[in-house]
Amino acid sequence: MRNRLKWASLLMASMMLLLTACGGGGNSGASETNGGTTDTAAVSGDGGGIKPLTFSFYGNYDWLTTAPWGDNEATKWIQENRKVTVEPIQSGGAAAEKLNTMIVSGDLPDVIFTDRGSTVERLVQAGQLVALDDYFEKYPNFKKYVKESTLNLLRSEDGKIYQIPNWYTSGQFGNGGWMVNKDIYNALGRPALETFDDLYQYLLQVKEKYPDVVPLEVGEKGAGLEIMYGGFRENATSKFISLMGYPEGDKLVSIYDDPAFKEMMLYINKLFRERLITQDALQQTQDAVKEKVNTGRVAVMIESNITTYGAEGHRALTASNPDSGYEIIWPVHKAGLDKNKVFVSGFETLGWNVNVITKKAKDPEAIFAYFDWITGPEGQKVLFFGPKGLYWDEEDADGAPIPNEKYKTASANDRSETMRKFEDFNWAGNTTFIDTAKMKIEESLAANQKSWETVAQSTVTWKTALDITEFVNTDPIPDTETGIIAQNVQDIYSLAFAQMVQAKSDEGVLSALEKAKNNAEKAGLEKLLQFRTEKWQENVKKIGDAK
Repeated sequence: MRNRLKWASLLMASMMLLLTACGGGGNSGASETNGGTTDTAAVSGDGGGIKPLTFSFYGNYDWLTTAPWGDNEATKWIQENRKVTVEPIQSGGAAAEKLNTMIVSGDLPDVIFTDRGSTVERLVQAGQLVALDDYFEKYPNFKKYVKESTLNLLRSEDGKIYQIPNWYTSGQFGNGGWMVNKDIYNALGRPALETFDDLYQYLLQVKEKYPDVVPLEVGEKGAGLEIMYGGFRENATSKFISLMGYPEGDKLVSIYDDPAFKEMMLYINKLFRERLITQDALQQTQDAVKEKVNTGRVAVMIESNITTYGAEGHRALTASNPDSGYEIIWPVHKAGLDKNKVFVSGFETLGWNVNVITKKAKDPEAIFAYFDWITGPEGQKVLFFGPKGLYWDEEDADGAPIPNEKYKTASANDRSETMRKFEDFNWAGNTTFIDTAKMKIEESLAANQKSWETVAQSTVTWKTALDITEFVNTDPIPDTETGIIAQNVQDIYSLAFAQMVQAKSDEGVLSALEKAKNNAEKAGLEKLLQFRTEKWQENVKKIGDAK
């Protein structure tokens, strides 16, 4: 967020250059393919209608490094059998800068993989993206699997759809949660870890008996701290903190006026002051967190992507001791709350992020056809479980893979590691199809063959994820008046959050909270909440109209 305004200004300047230079040229919509069309009658789950194709792909994330195409069984199979090759463009750890350079030079990639929101909308306004409405109607798989309400929420201000969703869903989905180190938990007698009082007492024991272990790990730059919020308020997630407001009736009210938020900050500060949380929590890197998790130097962890940390850490620890590892637990919560109304994650039917096709693409329809194949049964099997002949030879009536002998005899650790490489290329993830297939496979396996991640998801993390789709698309464009207010309000909050976490006393927490509240109000928080309330209510109507 800190560099967001700086790059928003550069990005806007670049867009204006593009608007002037391009004058709306190139492909104006899905009907203009600038390279031929695909025979959609032949396009189906078997990939028969995919044309031989090479396209460039840019992942707009600092942390993302896309491996070479064809280096694993899945992409090699696609290259050989579907004649599709992808040429990745790396961010080099500076995604915003790299994208800005490509925009200024006019050398955009064919496909950009990015978050929904301002980046997409600026490219739309600059006339640099291909509208996909006709393709969504023409090709079979997105049409079959994506809910109408999801498509409606993907529409830009001009009413058109430019975005291909990734990991969209029609069911419940979430990867956030709490886990415990089994060795430490067993050694300490497996005490109850249901309430925040239980957790506090347990962390004190850990600190006393395991001085070299982090009692509570909270992830990269303290990402897990805010998601405790759902444990202090029923039917809530940390999404309300990012909105800077929680729902009361049909409007959003300042998060600073929320008793649950105040309770959370006082509790976090208490843990920090007593050194039950690592003292560099707000600065630590993902690599540093992984190192602690993978070497067993974490007693309890809360994180928005606990299934990934847990699965990797579990593989590392069980490699030398099968009885070691990590165990997922039900979310810790305030005493008196209904545990079945406590949520850690929030999920959106739109999924995680999106792909957009730029007007630099010579054949955008062929690219869309490939993405439609990805999201269908065959594409999902290849890019999640691997191609036919590796871990599966047959499929059931619903198209789900039936695990073969290699799947059953390979160690869960080795199999998960191999499949993780395929998933990195699954840019149109069909959550419902994959989750259903995973559950069928897991039911057929012995306990010691089951995936840690899938067990965690099916028993806890999916059940403790709240549908927050109605709050999507509520961020203003950064360089507008409301967008500038949003940035200022966020900066005030970021500073105050750090001050509250590291305060020397409860009084220090409350003082920082009150100061942040006053500063945010002066910066225009009420106007921002009014804007977000309007967007939220528009979404509620769109979702309702699609039902």
